[in-house]
Amino acid sequence: MKNTAKQVIAQLKNIVQTRIPTAHGEFVLHYFSNNIDDKEHIAFVKGDVTNKKGIPVRIHSECFTGDVLGSRRCDCGEQLDMALKLIDKAGCGILIYLRQEGRGIGLLKKLQAYNLQDKGLDTVDANIHLGHLADERVYDFAALMLEDLSVESISLITNNPKKIEELIKLGVQVDQRIPIETHIHHDNVDYLKTKVEKMSHMLTMSDKKDSK
Repeated sequence: MKNTAKQVIAQLKNIVQTRIPTAHGEFVLHYFSNNIDDKEHIAFVKGDVTNKKGIPVRIHSECFTGDVLGSRRCDCGEQLDMALKLIDKAGCGILIYLRQEGRGIGLLKKLQAYNLQDKGLDTVDANIHLGHLADERVYDFAALMLEDLSVESISLITNNPKKIEELIKLGVQVDQRIPIETHIHHDNVDYLKTKVEKMSHMLTMSDKKDSK
């Protein structure tokens, strides 16, 4: 049977921009609406990025437990802070904050996965046990935000090769990768090892050992 279903094309609209002074300098927050979900995806922009090349960009997926509560089970909150510091030091850049909690499975499922991890499963196997993929994040909105902001090319702040590959497929020119490695301690060491061994993240796992 011929598939007659129409593909829904993601569309964004940059509807509000407002100045936000922070501990990492002054940024402009861009609030985007979209035709796919009702989530509040944002871009946090420092300096003039219009028609610029090699702009430092961090595409950060929401992590309530790490970003807000400071959970040590992951490296998300520390990566968020490090990225803002890096962008501030560079004098310009963009933090794109995508509302795809728990690698896209949502907060409820992520918390259930945490309980499975406490019983011995790693982060990948816990997601799969709950009926999800290891990583369900997508980067269409990020690519559209960069297009809306008229960025010509980026220096991507990431350790994740899949993120680079997906952005290139979406037409984003990635000039280089900027590593972002956080401290290793007993609460996140297994999480980070799983990133390396099962998700091919580019981590050294040796430079910032922290026993606390």
